Amino acid sequence: MKQILTDIEAGIQKSIVQQLFFDECADRNISIFVKRDDLIHSVISGNKWRKLKYNVELCKNQKKTGIITFGGAYSNHLVATAATCKLAGLKAIGFVRGDELNASSNETLKECASLGMELNFISRAEYAKRNDKAYHETIGAEYRSMHLVPEGGANYYGIIGCQEIMTEVEEDVDDIFIAQGTTTTSCGVLLSLKNHQRLHVVPVLKGFDSIMEMRSLLTRSGIEQELIEDLLKQVVVHEDFHFGGYGKHPQSLINDIEQFYSEHKLKLDPIYTGKAMNCMLDCVQKDEFSDKTLLFIHTGGIQGGRGLINYNA
Repeated sequence: MKQILTDIEAGIQKSIVQQLFFDECADRNISIFVKRDDLIHSVISGNKWRKLKYNVELCKNQKKTGIITFGGAYSNHLVATAATCKLAGLKAIGFVRGDELNASSNETLKECASLGMELNFISRAEYAKRNDKAYHETIGAEYRSMHLVPEGGANYYGIIGCQEIMTEVEEDVDDIFIAQGTTTTSCGVLLSLKNHQRLHVVPVLKGFDSIMEMRSLLTRSGIEQELIEDLLKQVVVHEDFHFGGYGKHPQSLINDIEQFYSEHKLKLDPIYTGKAMNCMLDCVQKDEFSDKTLLFIHTGGIQGGRGLINYNA
């Protein structure tokens, strides 16, 4: 088992912390750093490896033959799972939202198929049951030799993997910003915070109840309720930066991402990290963080912006 993970991790680069410089920050004694998890692997980048690492270990320890998971048509999680399973010698099955799709519908699905993932396209009504215990039991009965990983790696093992993000940060930061989807990464980061630190979550889904979803995932993962409520006091939710909802990317956001890249040579995507960075910079411009050190966690997912962002602009 250890050899399997060693073989995979041989291709994983250590995540670096990079400082960003803005003229308006110097006068107000604001330091901004970026945790570059987008650089740790060309395909299994960012939080995707964090969330899959211990699920793969569990899969191997239980002598399962592969991993089943869920995702949408442009899911970074599906691509990362396909690549991880290929490296680990495991079978990969992806349940994809949209029975009108096929393995050639877009570049993301083509990549999943080329990596050996078996794609099962299901209706949106069936996909809506993806987190139901009874539905998981039905799938488990049909695929007894497979380990089921929830959409986005949202389980205890995904959280534990994401806890390791902050252990790699040597800077004494005050406020941490992160894009939020399934809440797995934000829950892992939250569990590793020091008492004085605040976690700023930027949900990319419109109408998403971040606190409720984080509480639910932490509860399902066996964390005590009293501890959960104490931890959630360190969370600040920025619910107005979804830019219309999941997958929505107005031209104004595209322009901001391209301008940011031209100035800092740091690639963002319009689904997750571009929205979170927009939020953090908006907060800085509103003079909320004088004499503070900020950390932006880059969760990868650049493939989601292919064809949308001109990084040469």
